[in-house]
Amino acid sequence: MRYFEKDAILSGVGISRIGRRTGIPGLELTLEAVRAAIADAGLAASDVDGIATLGDTPPDEVSTELGIEPRDCGTGFDTGGLLSPVMSACLAVAEKRARHVLVYRTVQMIGGTVPTSPSSANAPRPALARIVESPADGDRPAIGPMDDVAELVAAHAYSAANWLALNCRRHMQLYGTTKEQLGWLAINSRRNAALNPLAVYREPLTMADYLAARPVSSPFGLLDCDVPVDGSIAVVVSAAPYARDCPHRPVAVEAIGGSNGAGGWFHREDYPKMASVDAAAQLWSRTDLRPTDVGIAELYDGFTFLTLAWLEALGLCGDGEAGPFVEGATRIALDGILPLNTYGGQLSAGRMHGYWVLHEACLQLRGDAGERQVSPRPEVAAVAVGGGPIAGCMLLTC
Repeated sequence: MRYFEKDAILSGVGISRIGRRTGIPGLELTLEAVRAAIADAGLAASDVDGIATLGDTPPDEVSTELGIEPRDCGTGFDTGGLLSPVMSACLAVAEKRARHVLVYRTVQMIGGTVPTSPSSANAPRPALARIVESPADGDRPAIGPMDDVAELVAAHAYSAANWLALNCRRHMQLYGTTKEQLGWLAINSRRNAALNPLAVYREPLTMADYLAARPVSSPFGLLDCDVPVDGSIAVVVSAAPYARDCPHRPVAVEAIGGSNGAGGWFHREDYPKMASVDAAAQLWSRTDLRPTDVGIAELYDGFTFLTLAWLEALGLCGDGEAGPFVEGATRIALDGILPLNTYGGQLSAGRMHGYWVLHEACLQLRGDAGERQVSPRPEVAAVAVGGGPIAGCMLLTC
């Protein structure tokens, strides 16, 4: 069976200035990123016939500034979480509704637009069942991704830091995962960020620094949490035949996976596992490649524990093995057996809601990552975004 994502490539990527409290208007940041992505793909704005985003700078404003009238808005399903617009774009080019779809994500610390659902209430959703079908759950109604938030808030757990700290503490109880193992993820990210001129935090970080950071929600401290920034990242999703005209190595979409969030934040029978397990299972069901083929991993790190969870969900480590795997940060270093979050991650480079992992994976696969380029150039990258009941992942090749 040939899955639709195999008919799509990532032909171009672009990134704006990144900073904290820059005061730069969101539209200005967006245009920096999208124009860079279009140029990187070797296209003119007039070649773009689709556009999609994640509830930030309105697409009609971007289209007006670019002087285009895209015929496809890149919707179709929302089971890929934050990556849903990218997955929808893959579907659009596979179904020949568009040839080049521009996808972007723009964030701002102050005065930015509050993120909305990747699909609007009126958007068509005929392809939802192609990605994830809602599982039967006996006589009990399925718990959706936000159905149990009221319970958490009633227990005075007001943020995702509180909610995911519970998952982390349970993982520690089950497998002996330690605070220091979380710290090695932060240290590795900071070490990689030092080689990334766009990263907001580049100064050295020691384990002592990590352990001394202000507590947030046990076991998380400040350095377990991602860094809010202003910025924009864009990617051009093109129909596969454009690969022969792409000005650089085209990045192929080998497989995708998403989850509908069944079980919510804490009603899963396999807790502390999360929707990442379901998304990863679907991804591997759509490819002949295996976890051992992955040469580089760009995994969501809104909190350090989420990266451990994704390592295990994707089968890059066994259950309970991610903590020992990252300890010492040698296996996950740029010259390790599985380079991880090579751009500095959201922990040090900045929180771009997962789109920086996609941008970085493309650069690494193309051999265009500069000082932080992994050598030899990786041929397969795992990209994963989300936490709790929100999860999407992609397998990219080049």
